[in-house]
Amino acid sequence: MSPRSSLYLACWVVAAVTALVVSGVALVTRRPLSTPVVSVDVLIAVGVLALSAWVVAPDHRVGTWVAFQTGYALSVVITATTVRSLTVVAWGLPAALGAYLFQVSEVSGSALGTTVAGNLLTFVVYAVLCRLVLTFVRRVGEDADQARARAAELARREEQRRAQVVMHNGAAVLRLLTEPDLPPAARSALVDQAMVELEQMRSYLRPAPAPVPGDDVAGTVRLADSLAATCARFPDLRVERVPGPGADVEVDAVRAHAVARALDSLLLNVREHAGADHVVVHLEADAARTWTLTVHDDGAGFDPAAVTAGVGLREVVVGELTRHGMDVTVDSRPGEGTTVTVRGTATAPAPAPAPTPAGRARTPRQPHAGRRLR
Repeated sequence: MSPRSSLYLACWVVAAVTALVVSGVALVTRRPLSTPVVSVDVLIAVGVLALSAWVVAPDHRVGTWVAFQTGYALSVVITATTVRSLTVVAWGLPAALGAYLFQVSEVSGSALGTTVAGNLLTFVVYAVLCRLVLTFVRRVGEDADQARARAAELARREEQRRAQVVMHNGAAVLRLLTEPDLPPAARSALVDQAMVELEQMRSYLRPAPAPVPGDDVAGTVRLADSLAATCARFPDLRVERVPGPGADVEVDAVRAHAVARALDSLLLNVREHAGADHVVVHLEADAARTWTLTVHDDGAGFDPAAVTAGVGLREVVVGELTRHGMDVTVDSRPGEGTTVTVRGTATAPAPAPAPTPAGRARTPRQPHAGRRLR
């Protein structure tokens, strides 16, 4: 089968050792082979394929595994498609085709001609198809990496936003406590408020327990009571609470907490920036259980188009309330004060238990009723 058995064996050993080394490098490094390594692999495969013209008899060069060099060269060309650069495939594929044509140059017969043409097309089609598939897989991987990076960035921004929401009011209270000419009554109120903010920060730093499905631990809160408790922490401000019709609305505790934090931030802004003499907090609700909270101060005001909103107004007030399904509008003009309007929907009251029809009430039967126990 081989006119030169020793050279045939040498070609087989070179091909086997090269394949093992290349496979081992890929397994150890867990990444595609570098361009120099693939280039050497292609050169060896082309050389082995060309030498098959001397080591394989013409009758065994087509359609037999005696001429293993053809399949070996095809596998190496497919490996070359994994290189990101097209340079190796651009010269390696024509070189392999040329070596194959040189190998079968002494083969005759019309039936074998179609096999040779099919083998040539196999080289081309496999190289192109594998290149397209690998390019698609590489792009999918790059898109996945970009998506993971984007998700990590969004998570970082969300955590930063949460920290701003939790820390903002506390930082404002601490800054006010550093003022040397602060009245004693205001300082005492700020100390109490600082303790509240400290609890907020501790809750943020502690891991939250996993929620239990169907366990409604939040309940509902009377919104007016929550607002009154917030206003009471600002005794140095002239805050007037004006309850309107339907002011006894109830909302879930999570939204009530968000509204209280927003009012806290607004009153801190009034204390720190607005220089207002009077603050009006008005709450009302209509028959459709839609409530409206209006907070107005007669302070300096500002131009919303010219002034960038700070963390308190942007995140604690507008951002947090909007995330909880409430509508927030801010209306302010220089010298005319600021009005913040919040609209939301009250929590539906829990349905009362259906009354038992008269004459139908029965005492549950005991398990041992009418039996004599021993």
